[in-house]
Amino acid sequence: TPILPNYGPMNSNDLTAITAFLTSLGLGLLMGLERERRPETKAGLRTFGLVAVLGTVCALLSQQAASPLLLPAALLALALVMIAADGQKSDAADAPDTTTTVALLLCFGYGAMLWYGYTRLTVALALASTTLLYFKSELHAVSRHLTRQELLSFLQFVVISVIVLPLLPDRGYGPYGALNPYRLWLMVVLVAGISLAGYIALRFASARAPHVLGILGGMISSTATTLVFSRRVRLDPSQAGSALLVILTANLVLLLRISVIAAVVAPAALQSLAPVLGMGLLAGAMPLLRLWRGSTTQQQDDALPMSNPLAMASALGFAAVYAIALVLTAWLHDKAGTLGIYAVAPVLGLTDMDAITLTAFKLYAGGQLQPLQVCITLVLALVANHLFKASIAGVVGGRFLGGRVMLGFLPVPAGLLLGLALLA
Repeated sequence: TPILPNYGPMNSNDLTAITAFLTSLGLGLLMGLERERRPETKAGLRTFGLVAVLGTVCALLSQQAASPLLLPAALLALALVMIAADGQKSDAADAPDTTTTVALLLCFGYGAMLWYGYTRLTVALALASTTLLYFKSELHAVSRHLTRQELLSFLQFVVISVIVLPLLPDRGYGPYGALNPYRLWLMVVLVAGISLAGYIALRFASARAPHVLGILGGMISSTATTLVFSRRVRLDPSQAGSALLVILTANLVLLLRISVIAAVVAPAALQSLAPVLGMGLLAGAMPLLRLWRGSTTQQQDDALPMSNPLAMASALGFAAVYAIALVLTAWLHDKAGTLGIYAVAPVLGLTDMDAITLTAFKLYAGGQLQPLQVCITLVLALVANHLFKASIAGVVGGRFLGGRVMLGFLPVPAGLLLGLALLA
């Protein structure tokens, strides 16, 4: 049951109409409270509260008089009043407070929306607007630190998620009808969003301790993190301790990444998958906690120099790999049943877990895999993935690092297999 119901257009003779006015006043006071903190603004608590109520009153009168022009006329009058107030500033050097003007116009609009019954949407928009107003300095700091390429990447994410995704057909094509353009691209958006979130956190995180870098590196790409820090150990063997900590942490975060994907794509499978991944996390965390306690907290500047994970080439490359995985697993399932999926899982999981993870969840959604079979598929892929990364550490970082990474990885597959045994 929603906390804030949508009432529909209000009847002015109905006592429930008072709810719209009270909610309007509350949202206006909320936005005004944020503006009250800034002495340079000409509108605060009282102004915003009254403007919100004015929006509701004008919507009521517009409905009763059947005059749709009343609302835009009142909005225009409010805009002219704010422009005139800005023009009367004593100091000519002061810039017009356009932010407060726009916020007041939005506040008026929110009051009108409440009268017409858009309660939950209005509350969400008002909270979002207040958040934008409050974090002014933080948003300005972020924009100043963004590179041109990073800004383009954010725009690309908007394009692939808001523009491209809705245009794709939601039906199966190709062999076995395995290629659904909409579902395929939706998974690209999901994986890109998780990686981009980790990249943003890494770019603006104040801490550069090994465990922080490991967590953020695991969100972006545990394989890339393993490769980067193995190279660092090759150049400077004294960094082996911190590199080991980062690599083990990043690959433990991989299990959490799979859990997040499961919660979004196949929440029903998470009930069976969570105990298996949980045993792997618990087993892998015990030796890692000892390393954390014994490590130094020395900051490492620019210790994870990764390229932005949202380059269109990366997105298209993942889409191609995922499409191949869908067709291949559909064909193997048709020819060899579940054993075919088990055979291809370690191959697909060698370098990247996202494709086989999403493929397993798609087969589960289609009724081709049972929860236990999904768990077995992912465990096989994870074991192969850990072996491959230990090999990277040994070949790139040297035998000493490779051996320690392998020893640090061993508890994770052991925990996963124990979880499978308990589940079975």
